[in-house]
Amino acid sequence: MATLNQTKITPFTYNLSEPLHKHKITVLQINLGKRCNLACNHCHVEASPKRIEELLPEVCEQLIQIIEKFPQIQTVDLTGGAPEMNYGFHPIVEVAKKMKKEVIVRSNLTIFLESGFEYLPQYFADNQLRVVASLPCYLEDNVDKQRGKGVYNQSIKAIQKLNQLGYGTEPDLILDLVYNPPLPHNKEFGLSPNQKNLEKDYKIFLKENFAIVFNQLFTITNLPIGRTKQYLKTHQKYDLYLKFLEENFNPNTISHLMCRNQLSIDYLGNIYDCDFNQMENLQSTTSKQEKLTVKQLLEAGNLDLIQTVKTDIYCYGCTAGSGASCQGALV
Repeated sequence: MATLNQTKITPFTYNLSEPLHKHKITVLQINLGKRCNLACNHCHVEASPKRIEELLPEVCEQLIQIIEKFPQIQTVDLTGGAPEMNYGFHPIVEVAKKMKKEVIVRSNLTIFLESGFEYLPQYFADNQLRVVASLPCYLEDNVDKQRGKGVYNQSIKAIQKLNQLGYGTEPDLILDLVYNPPLPHNKEFGLSPNQKNLEKDYKIFLKENFAIVFNQLFTITNLPIGRTKQYLKTHQKYDLYLKFLEENFNPNTISHLMCRNQLSIDYLGNIYDCDFNQMENLQSTTSKQEKLTVKQLLEAGNLDLIQTVKTDIYCYGCTAGSGASCQGALV
Protein backbone atom coordinates (compact mmCIF):
# COMPACT_ATOMS: atom_id res chain seq x y z
CA MET A 1 0.00 0.00 0.00
CA ALA A 2 1.28 3.49 -0.86
CA THR A 3 2.29 5.69 2.03
CA LEU A 4 0.93 9.20 2.57
CA ASN A 5 4.28 10.64 1.45
CA GLN A 6 4.18 8.64 -1.78
CA THR A 7 0.78 10.04 -2.71
CA LYS A 8 1.31 13.63 -1.58
CA ILE A 9 0.39 15.82 -4.54
CA THR A 10 2.52 18.80 -5.55
CA PRO A 11 0.37 21.93 -6.04
CA PHE A 12 -0.13 22.47 -9.76
CA THR A 13 1.20 26.03 -9.65
CA TYR A 14 4.61 24.73 -8.51
CA ASN A 15 5.08 23.31 -12.01
CA LEU A 16 4.45 26.65 -13.72
CA SER A 17 7.35 28.96 -14.50
CA GLU A 18 4.94 31.91 -14.42
CA PRO A 19 1.23 32.48 -13.75
CA LEU A 20 -1.10 30.98 -16.36
CA HIS A 21 -1.98 34.18 -18.18
CA LYS A 22 -5.27 34.49 -20.01
CA HIS A 23 -5.16 35.19 -23.75
CA LYS A 24 -7.71 37.14 -25.79
CA ILE A 25 -11.10 35.44 -25.49
CA THR A 26 -12.23 33.78 -28.72
CA VAL A 27 -14.34 30.87 -27.41
CA LEU A 28 -17.56 31.09 -25.44
CA GLN A 29 -18.37 27.70 -23.89
CA ILE A 30 -21.85 27.58 -22.39
CA ASN A 31 -23.07 24.80 -20.12
CA LEU A 32 -26.81 25.01 -20.73
CA GLY A 33 -27.72 22.81 -17.76
CA LYS A 34 -27.56 19.42 -16.12
CA ARG A 35 -30.66 17.92 -17.71
CA CYS A 36 -29.70 14.80 -19.72
CA ASN A 37 -31.28 11.59 -20.98
CA LEU A 38 -28.22 9.61 -19.76
CA ALA A 39 -26.33 9.28 -16.46
CA CYS A 40 -22.85 8.16 -17.57
CA ASN A 41 -20.57 6.85 -14.81
CA HIS A 42 -17.66 9.11 -15.83
CA CYS A 43 -19.69 12.33 -16.19
CA HIS A 44 -17.89 15.26 -14.58
CA VAL A 45 -21.11 17.33 -14.77
CA GLU A 46 -23.07 14.63 -12.87
CA ALA A 47 -25.91 15.13 -15.35
CA SER A 48 -28.93 12.80 -15.48
CA PRO A 49 -32.66 12.64 -16.34
CA LYS A 50 -33.39 13.58 -12.72
CA ARG A 51 -31.52 16.91 -12.86
CA ILE A 52 -33.62 19.98 -13.61
CA GLU A 53 -31.03 22.80 -13.51
CA GLU A 54 -30.95 24.70 -16.81
CA LEU A 55 -30.13 28.09 -18.28
CA LEU A 56 -32.06 31.00 -16.74
CA PRO A 57 -34.05 33.08 -19.29
CA GLU A 58 -32.36 36.33 -18.19
CA VAL A 59 -28.91 34.72 -18.62
CA CYS A 60 -29.93 33.51 -22.07
CA GLU A 61 -30.76 37.09 -23.05
CA GLN A 62 -27.41 38.31 -21.70
CA LEU A 63 -25.56 35.63 -23.67
CA ILE A 64 -27.37 36.62 -26.85
CA GLN A 65 -26.20 40.21 -26.27
CA ILE A 66 -22.62 38.99 -25.70
CA ILE A 67 -22.62 37.02 -28.97
CA GLU A 68 -24.04 39.98 -30.90
CA LYS A 69 -21.74 42.57 -29.30
CA PHE A 70 -18.27 40.99 -29.43
CA PRO A 71 -16.85 40.13 -32.88
CA GLN A 72 -13.77 38.62 -31.20
CA ILE A 73 -15.86 35.53 -30.37
CA GLN A 74 -15.11 32.97 -33.05
CA THR A 75 -16.73 29.87 -31.52
CA VAL A 76 -19.83 29.24 -29.42
CA ASP A 77 -19.46 25.84 -27.77
CA LEU A 78 -22.66 24.36 -26.30
CA THR A 79 -22.49 21.63 -23.70
CA GLY A 80 -24.47 20.19 -20.79
CA GLY A 81 -25.98 17.67 -19.75
CA ALA A 82 -27.49 17.13 -23.11
CA PRO A 83 -27.39 20.73 -24.39
CA GLU A 84 -30.28 20.02 -26.78
CA MET A 85 -32.61 19.32 -23.84
CA ASN A 86 -31.94 22.54 -21.94
CA TYR A 87 -33.46 26.00 -22.19
CA GLY A 88 -31.69 28.41 -24.51
CA PHE A 89 -30.35 25.89 -27.02
CA HIS A 90 -32.27 27.11 -30.07
CA PRO A 91 -32.07 30.90 -29.55
CA ILE A 92 -28.32 30.73 -28.84
CA VAL A 93 -27.69 28.52 -31.89
CA GLU A 94 -29.67 30.86 -34.10
CA VAL A 95 -28.07 34.11 -32.96
CA ALA A 96 -24.58 32.57 -33.16
CA LYS A 97 -25.19 31.42 -36.74
CA LYS A 98 -26.67 34.81 -37.62
CA MET A 99 -23.44 36.40 -36.34
CA LYS A 100 -21.42 33.88 -38.40
CA LYS A 101 -19.82 32.10 -35.44
CA GLU A 102 -18.74 28.47 -35.46
CA VAL A 103 -21.24 26.57 -33.30
CA ILE A 104 -20.17 23.35 -31.60
CA VAL A 105 -22.73 21.05 -30.00
CA ARG A 106 -21.34 18.46 -27.61
CA SER A 107 -23.94 15.75 -28.14
CA ASN A 108 -24.36 12.34 -26.55
CA LEU A 109 -25.95 11.18 -29.86
CA THR A 110 -28.65 9.07 -28.15
CA ILE A 111 -30.77 12.21 -27.73
CA PHE A 112 -31.66 11.90 -31.46
CA LEU A 113 -33.69 8.77 -30.64
CA GLU A 114 -35.66 10.28 -27.75
CA SER A 115 -39.31 11.21 -28.31
CA GLY A 116 -39.59 14.85 -29.34
CA PHE A 117 -35.96 15.16 -30.41
CA GLU A 118 -36.02 13.20 -33.66
CA TYR A 119 -35.77 16.48 -35.62
CA LEU A 120 -32.28 17.23 -34.31
CA PRO A 121 -30.09 15.64 -37.03
CA GLN A 122 -31.84 17.67 -39.74
CA TYR A 123 -31.72 20.81 -37.56
CA PHE A 124 -28.00 20.31 -37.04
CA ALA A 125 -27.43 19.93 -40.79
CA ASP A 126 -29.64 22.90 -41.72
CA ASN A 127 -27.64 25.12 -39.36
CA GLN A 128 -24.26 23.54 -40.18
CA LEU A 129 -23.56 22.83 -36.52
CA ARG A 130 -20.29 21.11 -35.72
CA VAL A 131 -21.05 17.94 -33.76
CA VAL A 132 -18.59 16.71 -31.14
CA ALA A 133 -20.01 13.42 -29.97
CA SER A 134 -19.09 11.05 -27.18
CA LEU A 135 -18.16 7.54 -28.29
CA PRO A 136 -15.65 6.44 -25.64
CA CYS A 137 -14.68 3.31 -27.55
CA TYR A 138 -15.42 1.72 -30.91
CA LEU A 139 -16.38 -1.54 -29.15
CA GLU A 140 -19.88 -2.10 -27.80
CA ASP A 141 -19.00 -3.64 -24.43
CA ASN A 142 -16.70 -0.80 -23.39
CA VAL A 143 -19.21 1.91 -24.33
CA ASP A 144 -22.14 0.26 -22.54
CA LYS A 145 -20.09 -0.21 -19.37
CA GLN A 146 -19.38 3.52 -19.24
CA ARG A 147 -22.62 4.97 -20.53
CA GLY A 148 -25.36 2.38 -19.99
CA LYS A 149 -26.75 -0.73 -21.67
CA GLY A 150 -27.81 -0.16 -25.27
CA VAL A 151 -26.08 3.22 -25.61
CA TYR A 152 -23.55 1.91 -28.15
CA ASN A 153 -26.19 0.70 -30.61
CA GLN A 154 -28.17 3.91 -30.18
CA SER A 155 -25.02 5.94 -30.83
CA ILE A 156 -24.26 3.97 -34.00
CA LYS A 157 -27.79 4.62 -35.31
CA ALA A 158 -27.44 8.33 -34.51
CA ILE A 159 -24.11 8.60 -36.34
CA GLN A 160 -25.60 6.83 -39.35
CA LYS A 161 -28.40 9.43 -39.40
CA LEU A 162 -25.79 12.19 -39.43
CA ASN A 163 -23.83 10.44 -42.18
CA GLN A 164 -26.98 10.23 -44.33
CA LEU A 165 -27.26 14.01 -44.11
CA GLY A 166 -23.64 14.51 -45.19
CA TYR A 167 -21.86 14.69 -41.85
CA GLY A 168 -18.33 13.39 -42.12
CA THR A 169 -18.19 13.97 -45.89
CA GLU A 170 -19.53 17.48 -46.63
CA PRO A 171 -16.99 20.20 -45.75
CA ASP A 172 -19.49 22.26 -43.72
CA LEU A 173 -20.88 19.29 -41.78
CA ILE A 174 -18.19 18.30 -39.30
CA LEU A 175 -18.59 15.25 -37.07
CA ASP A 176 -15.90 14.60 -34.46
CA LEU A 177 -15.94 11.73 -31.96
CA VAL A 178 -14.58 11.74 -28.40
CA TYR A 179 -12.68 8.91 -26.69
CA ASN A 180 -12.09 8.77 -22.96
CA PRO A 181 -10.46 5.86 -21.11
CA PRO A 182 -12.52 3.48 -18.96
CA LEU A 183 -12.41 4.12 -15.23
CA PRO A 184 -9.63 1.99 -13.68
CA HIS A 185 -10.59 -1.27 -11.99
CA ASN A 186 -7.13 -1.63 -10.43
CA LYS A 187 -4.18 0.61 -9.61
CA GLU A 188 -2.68 0.30 -13.08
CA PHE A 189 -3.66 3.70 -14.46
CA GLY A 190 -3.17 4.68 -18.07
CA LEU A 191 -3.28 7.76 -20.27
CA SER A 192 -5.19 7.97 -23.54
CA PRO A 193 -3.50 6.19 -26.48
CA ASN A 194 -1.90 8.20 -29.28
CA GLN A 195 -4.75 10.21 -30.77
CA LYS A 196 -3.85 9.79 -34.44
CA ASN A 197 -3.27 6.05 -34.15
CA LEU A 198 -6.51 5.51 -32.25
CA GLU A 199 -8.37 7.62 -34.80
CA LYS A 200 -7.20 5.21 -37.53
CA ASP A 201 -8.46 2.23 -35.51
CA TYR A 202 -11.86 3.92 -34.98
CA LYS A 203 -12.19 4.79 -38.66
CA ILE A 204 -11.30 1.31 -39.90
CA PHE A 205 -13.60 -0.49 -37.45
CA LEU A 206 -16.61 1.83 -37.85
CA LYS A 207 -16.28 1.93 -41.64
CA GLU A 208 -15.98 -1.84 -42.02
CA ASN A 209 -18.73 -2.73 -39.56
CA PHE A 210 -21.25 0.10 -39.92
CA ALA A 211 -20.24 2.12 -43.02
CA ILE A 212 -19.67 5.07 -40.67
CA VAL A 213 -17.37 7.99 -41.45
CA PHE A 214 -16.33 10.94 -39.30
CA ASN A 215 -13.76 13.75 -39.32
CA GLN A 216 -11.54 13.61 -36.23
CA LEU A 217 -11.18 11.70 -32.99
CA PHE A 218 -10.44 13.61 -29.79
CA THR A 219 -8.88 11.82 -26.84
CA ILE A 220 -9.81 13.27 -23.45
CA THR A 221 -8.41 12.26 -20.05
CA ASN A 222 -10.82 11.48 -17.23
CA LEU A 223 -10.31 14.34 -14.79
CA PRO A 224 -10.83 13.44 -11.12
CA ILE A 225 -13.96 15.50 -10.65
CA GLY A 226 -17.70 14.76 -10.67
CA ARG A 227 -18.64 11.07 -10.88
CA THR A 228 -15.06 10.09 -11.73
CA LYS A 229 -13.92 11.67 -8.44
CA GLN A 230 -16.68 9.84 -6.54
CA TYR A 231 -15.68 6.55 -8.14
CA LEU A 232 -11.98 7.02 -7.36
CA LYS A 233 -12.66 7.95 -3.74
CA THR A 234 -15.03 5.02 -3.26
CA HIS A 235 -12.29 2.66 -4.49
CA GLN A 236 -9.49 4.40 -2.54
CA LYS A 237 -7.76 5.46 -5.77
CA TYR A 238 -8.26 9.24 -5.80
CA ASP A 239 -4.84 10.27 -4.41
CA LEU A 240 -3.08 7.55 -6.40
CA TYR A 241 -4.68 8.71 -9.64
CA LEU A 242 -3.76 12.33 -8.98
CA LYS A 243 -0.18 11.26 -8.29
CA PHE A 244 -0.14 9.30 -11.54
CA LEU A 245 -1.31 12.39 -13.45
CA GLU A 246 1.28 14.56 -11.71
CA GLU A 247 4.08 12.12 -12.56
CA ASN A 248 3.07 12.39 -16.23
CA PHE A 249 2.95 16.21 -16.27
CA ASN A 250 4.12 17.58 -19.62
CA PRO A 251 5.17 21.27 -19.61
CA ASN A 252 4.81 21.40 -23.40
CA THR A 253 1.02 21.32 -23.01
CA ILE A 254 0.84 24.61 -21.10
CA SER A 255 0.83 26.98 -24.05
CA HIS A 256 -2.02 25.04 -25.71
CA LEU A 257 -4.48 24.80 -22.78
CA MET A 258 -8.08 25.55 -23.74
CA CYS A 259 -8.66 27.59 -20.56
CA ARG A 260 -6.42 30.38 -21.85
CA ASN A 261 -8.66 31.75 -24.61
CA GLN A 262 -12.14 30.71 -23.50
CA LEU A 263 -14.84 31.63 -21.01
CA SER A 264 -16.94 28.85 -19.51
CA ILE A 265 -20.41 29.99 -18.43
CA ASP A 266 -22.89 28.14 -16.24
CA TYR A 267 -26.69 28.18 -16.30
CA LEU A 268 -26.72 30.95 -13.66
CA GLY A 269 -24.44 33.25 -15.67
CA ASN A 270 -21.31 32.75 -13.58
CA ILE A 271 -17.97 32.68 -15.40
CA TYR A 272 -15.11 30.19 -15.14
CA ASP A 273 -11.93 29.48 -17.06
CA CYS A 274 -13.08 26.01 -18.09
CA ASP A 275 -15.89 23.51 -17.65
CA PHE A 276 -13.84 21.60 -15.07
CA ASN A 277 -13.41 24.69 -12.88
CA GLN A 278 -17.14 25.23 -13.30
CA MET A 279 -17.95 21.82 -11.86
CA GLU A 280 -15.57 22.43 -8.95
CA ASN A 281 -17.05 25.91 -8.39
CA LEU A 282 -13.71 27.65 -8.94
CA GLN A 283 -15.11 30.89 -10.32
CA SER A 284 -13.07 33.37 -12.37
CA THR A 285 -12.24 36.73 -10.85
CA THR A 286 -10.96 40.14 -11.91
CA SER A 287 -7.60 41.56 -10.84
CA LYS A 288 -9.49 42.95 -7.82
CA GLN A 289 -10.66 39.40 -6.94
CA GLU A 290 -14.27 40.16 -7.85
CA LYS A 291 -16.20 37.11 -9.05
CA LEU A 292 -17.30 37.51 -12.65
CA THR A 293 -20.71 37.09 -14.24
CA VAL A 294 -22.03 37.58 -17.78
CA LYS A 295 -23.87 40.68 -16.59
CA GLN A 296 -20.59 42.25 -15.44
CA LEU A 297 -18.94 41.59 -18.80
CA LEU A 298 -21.78 43.37 -20.56
CA GLU A 299 -21.62 46.31 -18.19
CA ALA A 300 -17.84 46.57 -18.67
CA GLY A 301 -18.08 46.15 -22.44
CA ASN A 302 -15.04 43.88 -22.24
CA LEU A 303 -14.56 40.09 -22.41
CA ASP A 304 -10.93 40.27 -21.31
CA LEU A 305 -11.23 41.13 -17.62
CA ILE A 306 -9.47 37.97 -16.40
CA GLN A 307 -5.70 38.20 -16.10
CA THR A 308 -4.76 34.71 -14.88
CA VAL A 309 -6.38 31.29 -15.03
CA LYS A 310 -7.52 29.66 -11.78
CA THR A 311 -5.88 26.26 -11.31
CA ASP A 312 -6.13 23.29 -8.95
CA ILE A 313 -4.63 19.83 -8.66
CA TYR A 314 -7.04 18.31 -11.20
CA CYS A 315 -5.33 20.49 -13.85
CA TYR A 316 -2.76 17.69 -14.02
CA GLY A 317 -5.43 15.83 -16.03
CA CYS A 318 -5.21 18.34 -18.89
CA THR A 319 -1.41 18.45 -18.82
CA ALA A 320 -0.48 14.76 -18.46
CA GLY A 321 1.14 12.98 -21.40
CA SER A 322 -0.07 14.46 -24.67
CA GLY A 323 -2.49 16.67 -22.77
CA ALA A 324 -6.24 16.88 -23.11
CA SER A 325 -8.79 19.54 -23.94
CA CYS A 326 -12.24 19.82 -25.44
CA GLN A 327 -10.42 19.56 -28.78
CA GLY A 328 -8.46 16.46 -27.80
CA ALA A 329 -4.71 15.99 -27.38
CA LEU A 330 -2.64 19.17 -27.08
CA VAL A 331 0.83 18.02 -28.25
